[in-house]
Amino acid sequence: MSNPPDVAATWLNHLAVERGLSDNTLSNYRRDLRRYLDWLDNAGLGDLGAVAATDVEAYVADLRRDGLAASSAARALVVARGLHKFAVAEGEIATDVAADVSPPATGRHLPDTLSIDDVTQLLDAVPTGEHATPVDLRDRALLELLYGTGARISEITSLTVDDMADNDGILRITGKGDKQRLVPVGSKAITATEDYLVRARPVFARGKTHALLLNTRGGPLSRQSAWAVLKNAAARAGLDKDISPHTLRHSYATHLLEGGADVRVVQELLGHSSVTTTQIYTHVTAENLRQVWREAHPRA
Repeated sequence: MSNPPDVAATWLNHLAVERGLSDNTLSNYRRDLRRYLDWLDNAGLGDLGAVAATDVEAYVADLRRDGLAASSAARALVVARGLHKFAVAEGEIATDVAADVSPPATGRHLPDTLSIDDVTQLLDAVPTGEHATPVDLRDRALLELLYGTGARISEITSLTVDDMADNDGILRITGKGDKQRLVPVGSKAITATEDYLVRARPVFARGKTHALLLNTRGGPLSRQSAWAVLKNAAARAGLDKDISPHTLRHSYATHLLEGGADVRVVQELLGHSSVTTTQIYTHVTAENLRQVWREAHPRA
C-alpha cells in the first residue's frame, strides 16, 4: 500500500536535497500537497495506487468550485502530477494516472478599456486654444492620433511629417514586420496635428529630422516620453484608472465594434494578422450587452 503522506514527504525531501529548490518554492509545493492530500483523505483514497484519473479531474473541478482561480488550480494540478510521477519513478505505484489530466482553461484576459466619456475627458485635459503651449499642442496631437487611429505607441512615434502630408484623411502606418496598412484619421486628430505642425513643431525643430512628433530638444519623441504624456493627461483628467497607450488602442477597437463595425474591418485597422486576435474585443462588447440586460430586464 502506498501511503500518500509518506510519498509526499519523501518527494519534498527529494526536491529540497537533490533538486535544490528554494525555500519559497518548497513552501508553495508543501501548501498544494497538503490541499491535495486532504482532498484524497476526504475522498477515502488512502492508497495513492487507488487514485484514478477521474479522481484527479474531480479534485481540480472542486478547486474551481471552491473559488480558486483557473491559474491557481492549474498550479495545484502541477503539484499533484509531480507527486504521481515521483511515486511511479520510486516504484510506489504502477501507473501515472495524473499525467493526462488537463488543467482548467484560464481564458483570455479581457483588455482594459475606457468609456467614450472617459476618452473625451482624457483628451480635453490637454489644452488646444490660444493659451495652449507648444508642448500642449504636441501632446494633444499625440493623444488624438493614438485614439483616432488605434495605432500602437511605436507606430505613432515613428511617423514622419511626410506621412501626414496630403494624406486625404488616410494615414499609412508601418506596423510589425514593416507591414503597412491604411487607417482613416478623424477630423479631430487631423485638426490637432495640423495645429501642432503650424504652431508647435517649428518651435522644437532642430536639424533635419523628419519625425512628426518631437521632444523639446528637437529629437524624435520616444515611446517612454509618449507614455509619460498619457499618464500626465490621465492625472490632469482625474481618471483613477491604470491607463497605458494600449488602453487607447483597446478602447478604439471596442468603440468601433460597439458602433457596428465589422470585426474583420477592425482587424485590418489594428493590423492584426489573425481575426482571432481581434475577436477578444467582441467578448468585451458582449459583456457590455449582458450588463445592460442585467440592469434593465425585469426577469434578469
